[in-house]
Amino acid sequence: MFDIAVIGAGVVGALVARELTRFGMKVVILERGSDVALGATRANSAIVHAGFDAKEGTLKARLNVRGSKIMESVCQNLGVKYKRNGSLVVGFNDEDRKTLEQLLIRGKNNGVEGLSILERDEILKIEKNIGDGVICALHAPSGAIVCPYELCMAAVGNAMDNGAELILDFNVTAIENVGDYYKITSPDGKLAEAKYVVNCAGAYSDDIARLVGDSSFSIRARRGEYLLLDRECGDTVSHTIFRCPSKMGKGVLVSPTVDGNLLVGPTAEDIDDKSDTKTTPEGLDKVRALAQEQVSGIAFNKVITSFSGLRSTGSTGDFIINLPQPRFLNIAGIESPGLSSAPAIAEYVIMMLRESGVFLFKREDFNPYRRPMHYFSTLSKQEKNEIIKERPEYAHVICRCEMVTEGEILDAIRTNPRPNDLDGVKRRTRATMGRCQGGFCSPYIVELLSRELGIDYLEVTKSGGKSYINVGKTKE
Repeated sequence: MFDIAVIGAGVVGALVARELTRFGMKVVILERGSDVALGATRANSAIVHAGFDAKEGTLKARLNVRGSKIMESVCQNLGVKYKRNGSLVVGFNDEDRKTLEQLLIRGKNNGVEGLSILERDEILKIEKNIGDGVICALHAPSGAIVCPYELCMAAVGNAMDNGAELILDFNVTAIENVGDYYKITSPDGKLAEAKYVVNCAGAYSDDIARLVGDSSFSIRARRGEYLLLDRECGDTVSHTIFRCPSKMGKGVLVSPTVDGNLLVGPTAEDIDDKSDTKTTPEGLDKVRALAQEQVSGIAFNKVITSFSGLRSTGSTGDFIINLPQPRFLNIAGIESPGLSSAPAIAEYVIMMLRESGVFLFKREDFNPYRRPMHYFSTLSKQEKNEIIKERPEYAHVICRCEMVTEGEILDAIRTNPRPNDLDGVKRRTRATMGRCQGGFCSPYIVELLSRELGIDYLEVTKSGGKSYINVGKTKE
């Protein structure tokens, strides 16, 4: 019997679970996928928004501003890369200028500090490649960037290190209230029992809510397509460059990433299939066309991959955080600025549980810290050599594009939450994320997974399920 079951291992569920372990709760995280961070957390813009876009008085505004303020310390504790690079929302005409002035007022009302409107000559002093048609911009120095899936994995791992349990491939299809606890089951016979349930199921959170009789909201998937450019393009801009927002979102952005790449996108398309993450020629063409208006000289011939992600757009227009029945908490409709708000959402959950009568106390033995996933690459040559003396596998470079060693991959496979497939190693180490996209290193990583997981080489998958990488042997 668990105190609390968290359904969904995206960044919100991860940080909620971590915060619950801080307060002495026995927590289980139930994830329908084969790994954590497989939904919206895996593919989004990786932006920590300053908080000027959300309407005054909404949960989005309140939690965005609070989340932005505490994100840096959360990332420091969890060993996650974070950079306060600032953002610019650019305007091309007088109508855009009026929008920026409204955003400036809204941001100040929301409590965002340091906002100002810059003219073209001022913009050029900080962004030499700004688009030729840009005449003004809203500057938010508190804007930042982070790696969302790295934050999620670190938070889940830290929660597990503090006692939480993670159950993967748990597709929740029934939740039964049996009086003072819930029975949560999946079609394959998995069972979890918990006194409280926290619904962090992302695009499927409305489906989970309906299992307890709550049909007060619905979730629509909104697909966004992206292009990722090689690291040599990472200094094209230093700020995150937005367009003026519309009813469909914040529009196409151009931004550096914390790992040194350049990210361009997304589109915004409402779709019915909550699992449809395809990319389209039309979508990617739109990304290129709009991005070139914002920033000149983007080297689209240096694109190394394209991808799409799904945002969970709720029917209410705001974050949906409520208790539709005793001991069942919805955290739904967490679209942008969901990543920015995630640490504050975790705090908000603690407050709601306290108000509902849950006794919570801070554990004296809670450990909030976690070693960075990429610590080895940040060490000096002398420090690396000291580690290599003890563990020679750190001298064997597996991924040449990203310079990831065998030692780093082995540590990732052995560290909570443990990966079960090639993409899991990719997200934890950046192996296969470089120019060749795994063309050279994938066979070596598959071999390591086979050995560490105790399975046949042919059973290793790319992303769980039946995504087998190898179909047979050419010779014995």
